[in-house]
Amino acid sequence: MLDHVFTDAIGALRDTLEAAMLERQAFEERFNVDMLLGDMTWETSYGLPGEGVPPRVQADLSLRWPTWAQTAYRSWYIGETFDEAPRIDIELVLRVQRLASAPDPAALLAVLPTTSPSIGRDRLERSGPTIETVFDVGLDDPEYAIEVTYEGSYELDEEILADGTRLDGHLGVMGGWISSILVRVGDVRWDFLTTPDETD
Repeated sequence: MLDHVFTDAIGALRDTLEAAMLERQAFEERFNVDMLLGDMTWETSYGLPGEGVPPRVQADLSLRWPTWAQTAYRSWYIGETFDEAPRIDIELVLRVQRLASAPDPAALLAVLPTTSPSIGRDRLERSGPTIETVFDVGLDDPEYAIEVTYEGSYELDEEILADGTRLDGHLGVMGGWISSILVRVGDVRWDFLTTPDETD
């Protein structure tokens, strides 16, 4: 496995999500490298156990390692100083889908905090909700979804770079937090579409 602080962060985050008993959507995980700009991105999706595919409530998580952060990390790695500590950009999208009617955004915001717990020195901040409407070809019986995004970054100072176990402590808060908000979001009274299994 590649020995790199970004892959260490991915491993720490995956461990905490699985320790929180969340279910990974295996075909939704991607690791991308921008061949032109050099940015690296890891994307994954988790849901509550037993929700099906796709889950009715899910967390889409992405980490981005920009080129400038790689430059700073390389400087530290070869013993040089850097002007700005490298950062991992984090985006968390909480999505409620397979809805039979247009959702009430106030109901979702009422159960979501405005910021995440501290991730090292940083927190993720919540955006406003987005509502999606999907029509079939005949424009009958649309399906709805609603999502809210948390965005921020995680600074990797020299202490973290020198001692990778600090990643586990800092990123470890995210598993329990994401699990708890998925449960809270799932407990809201939503008008979900029924599946063939549920109508039997």
